[in-house]
Amino acid sequence: MKNCAVVGIVGRTNSGKSTLLNRIVGEKVSIVSPVAQTTRNTVRGILTEPRGQLVFIDTPGLHKSESALGTLMNRMARQASAGVDILTVVFDGGERPHLEDDGWMRRALYAEQPVIFVLNKNDCNPFYEAAFKDMWTAIQDEKQITREVSWIKTSAIKASGTAELMQQLFALAKPSPDYLFPDDVVTDYPRKLAIADVIREKFLARLREEVPHEMGVKVDHIDESPDKWIVQATVYVNRPSQKGIVIGPKGRTLKYVRHCAEPELSEIFGVKVSLELWVKIEKAWMKNFWLLQQMGYAGKM
Repeated sequence: MKNCAVVGIVGRTNSGKSTLLNRIVGEKVSIVSPVAQTTRNTVRGILTEPRGQLVFIDTPGLHKSESALGTLMNRMARQASAGVDILTVVFDGGERPHLEDDGWMRRALYAEQPVIFVLNKNDCNPFYEAAFKDMWTAIQDEKQITREVSWIKTSAIKASGTAELMQQLFALAKPSPDYLFPDDVVTDYPRKLAIADVIREKFLARLREEVPHEMGVKVDHIDESPDKWIVQATVYVNRPSQKGIVIGPKGRTLKYVRHCAEPELSEIFGVKVSLELWVKIEKAWMKNFWLLQQMGYAGKM
């Protein structure tokens, strides 16, 4: 018998969920950036060790939705929190609690599964541990319900607290006759979606706050040979002005993205990867259900 559990990682956008997942698994399975709403899909990271196997579900951060894409992302996060063995709620301890943090605490109050509250970014000064604990106490007083949860302080960037978190998660995992996934698998995320995410991550690093929330990437085709993959992908934007920003002066932004993404993808897949990128204006693509389905954001509901 092996101890196994499916662990939901939920919380407000930009609280460090994806960074924490990558730190735990030991490999990059979820893209990260300082830009809010970087994670758009539900990503599974799998940790297998002598103690057993933990399957982590990294979810999009809960946020105020202003599009069909935003609604789908919020729905994915809420659904993921319901179907797991252990619920891990990640809070950004470097900022005072937000409305979304209050919402996750209220959901945790009635959760059927064990709950762990992770106060991330404990390397920040100030660190608002007391504010989050006061909020939790106030919610329990308001609802006249007492719910036991574990509190763990972490820094996903510096690996602080992750060992304690793992210890608690494996203690809560249940015996199983076999692993949920083969022991050499670290993610079951579809290949095309993973490639699109890496490309989008490089754009986020370059563009910052200019167009990231209104940009999407779809991998159209992968031409595979034993020694090289040629990946053809389309970058979608909403307006003509955004197209020029994404391409960059004399194509510099596209060149930068290819320069950064190609070696990373080559390392991930163990074969030389060459990118061919096109930028397309598709007005209101974030409301186009067919495109959202092609990008993996819809069709799971």
